Formats: sequence, C-alpha cells, structure tokens
Amino acid sequence: MDGDVRVTDRWTVPAAELRERFSRSSGPGGQGVNTADTRVELSFDLAGSASLPESLRTRALERLAGRLVDGVLTITASEHRAQLANREAARERLAGLLREAIAPPPPPRRPTRPSRGAKERRLAEKKRQSQRKRDRRVDGE
Repeated sequence: MDGDVRVTDRWTVPAAELRERFSRSSGPGGQGVNTADTRVELSFDLAGSASLPESLRTRALERLAGRLVDGVLTITASEHRAQLANREAARERLAGLLREAIAPPPPPRRPTRPSRGAKERRLAEKKRQSQRKRDRRVDGE
C-alpha cells in the first residue's frame, strides 16, 4: 500500500490529497484503549481535488452534498483494534463512497402499460379474493 486510494481503474486519489488524523477510539482494547490512538479520520478535499475530472467532481459534489463540510469528505473508522486496520478500512470506505458518487446515473425509466393477460390475472384474483371473503361471512349476504 503506497498511500494512494484506487477508486476505479481510471482514477486513483493520490496520497498527497488525503489527510489523516488519529485519536483515541472507544470500544474494545482493554487497558490499551486509553493509550493507543487507533481511531482514524480520513479527509479528502473533493471540491479542491486536482486528480478528479471536472464533470465527475460536479456529479460527486452533488451526490455527496449532505456529507461534505466545505467541500471536504471525512470518513471515520474505529471498528478495529489496530490503527493500520482502521486506516485500511477508512480508505476502502472512501473508495466505495467515491465510486458510488461518480457512477453514471441509471438510464431513464421507459413507462410501460400492463399487458392484457396481466390485467385479466389481476381481475381474476380480485374476484377469487372477494368470493373467498363472501364465503367467510356469517350473515350469508
């Protein structure tokens, strides 16, 4: 691991554009939890990134708008006891988020109508259901 984060085959975030902060983590670790800075905060300046093409940056900024603070995306990882494992987890999570954010939008939905067979099946099922409920009645209506 050289520090770069591979997002797609064509785009890798250089390590120079990432900022890591370490702090004390809650959770497992026994007595060592009070001394080891295992929690990792990985920050990536999405708005100011030079490695991301402009069209993809616009799409990512739009989709991640709720997670960004001044154009910076921050990922926190503290699920592992080892700092190295948390660093790796944070990088994987960052890559996954960015991969999702720059993915092309799905093709627009083409509206379709139900077929005649589908309509007939639906109506037949409605008749069966109403007959079933009519048969359950006590008053014989």
